[in-house]
Amino acid sequence: MMTNPSRPAGIVLALGEAPVFAAGDRVKVSKRFPVGHYRVPLYVRGKSAVVEAVMEPANLDNEEEGFGRNAGSKLHYYRVAIPLTELWQGYAGSSRDSLRIEIFETWLERI
Repeated sequence: MMTNPSRPAGIVLALGEAPVFAAGDRVKVSKRFPVGHYRVPLYVRGKSAVVEAVMEPANLDNEEEGFGRNAGSKLHYYRVAIPLTELWQGYAGSSRDSLRIEIFETWLERI
């Protein structure tokens, strides 16, 4: 376990204080279709990605806020890279080409 020099030993973080994922983690964007306005484009749902960065600080879930259901709890957003070959079948460009998008923690699943 990595220690954080700015946090005394033995301190347990509350839910949402520490990111669930880290740069380099392989993730999958959740494939669900909830009713209402959600900020994850349909074309990236169900696609595999790699976390490039954790966006700091943690933020309110803007989807839940939009429906008045968030009581101020915060989680993290992540910048993920989705290979274009994952998005477009038969993509003829470089296999290193990818789309970067920021996605809220509740939409990501560990692979």
